[in-house]
Amino acid sequence: MNRLIVVAAIAAAFGLTACQQPAPTATPGPTVVVPGPAGPQGEAGDQGNTGNTGNTGDTGDTGQTGDTGATGATGDGTTVIVEPATPEPEQQ
Repeated sequence: MNRLIVVAAIAAAFGLTACQQPAPTATPGPTVVVPGPAGPQGEAGDQGNTGNTGNTGDTGDTGQTGDTGATGATGDGTTVIVEPATPEPEQQ
């Protein structure tokens, strides 16, 4: 009977130890990051590349025909005739 009590006590100790819950642990809260003051301005960047040339536009419409000119003045009867130049003889 003494052994039965000892075995029962050991079994109870193991049973209670196995069922024991771990103590709750406090989880740390989220870290809040506060930005500091702004630093000095950096140097200016390099000049960018020139963009592509755009497409050529469509040809415009033809304009309207102009007004007919006025009639010229009547001549005084003098006629000027211009004779063609005489061709030079070919040299051989």
